Amino acid sequence: MQINKFTDLSLRVLMYLTQEVRDTPVTISEISQQFNVPRNHLIKIVTRLNKLNWISATRGRNGGLKLAVHSNNLKLGDVIKELENTSALINCDDPPCVLNGGCQLKTILDTGLKYFYQEMNKYSLQDIVDHRTQQVVIKMHRQYVAA
Repeated sequence: MQINKFTDLSLRVLMYLTQEVRDTPVTISEISQQFNVPRNHLIKIVTRLNKLNWISATRGRNGGLKLAVHSNNLKLGDVIKELENTSALINCDDPPCVLNGGCQLKTILDTGLKYFYQEMNKYSLQDIVDHRTQQVVIKMHRQYVAA
């Protein structure tokens, strides 16, 4: 299974926001520049993450983005499942498959997907943002603010 670019970048945004000690707020423009991603694409991601109540976004001069929940409470399987917005790897009904009813492929793939999400839920966002990652994020943020 390969996650889509929206999910990939959403995870990176969440990782970037995990660093809690900041002198200045994180902006969409900052993340856009740091990850070399179009600002309009990030706006869609931030809007979705905000609707899911995973981040909070404050408008205005001193506004910015921050995590709305502790990173230990964001389980990777749940995050990926929500962002991928898919309940199955294949759809045997559209268009109708001639093997439907006599094939176990969908059942096996659905089982594999279920176990994938279960395995990913053993890890939280905090688990993937170790000390080294935090140091990189701090450095990126400080360089952006200093520029």
